[in-house]
Amino acid sequence: MQKKYSEHPAMFRNNPLGFILAVILIPLAVGIIILMVWYLKCKSTRLDFIGNDLVLERGLLSKNRTELDVSRIRTVNVYQSFFNRIFGVGRISIYTAGDDPEIDVSGLPDPHDLRELIKAEQDA
Repeated sequence: MQKKYSEHPAMFRNNPLGFILAVILIPLAVGIIILMVWYLKCKSTRLDFIGNDLVLERGLLSKNRTELDVSRIRTVNVYQSFFNRIFGVGRISIYTAGDDPEIDVSGLPDPHDLRELIKAEQDA
């Protein structure tokens, strides 16, 4: 199976002001802790589009894996604030049925590309 999309949430591009503040706090050692926790949180989340499935994996030691068949996806919502648009990241929410999203991930690079991939796969 071929991966069409595979990304972790971005750190700096997702929250540049928080990143700069954490770097400023490095001399107090608080910044290092903030950056390490943030880094691990970003690296423990991954969204993959493999074959005809959208796969969200969360966790470092214990894993939570959600798989969605693209043909069952009803709605893809992309939200980008002004700063998100400048840095090319956004929040993506994917709904299959009901009012709660099955997959909801913030800080993904190029969320509109993923939305277009899902639509193209549904049309094929």
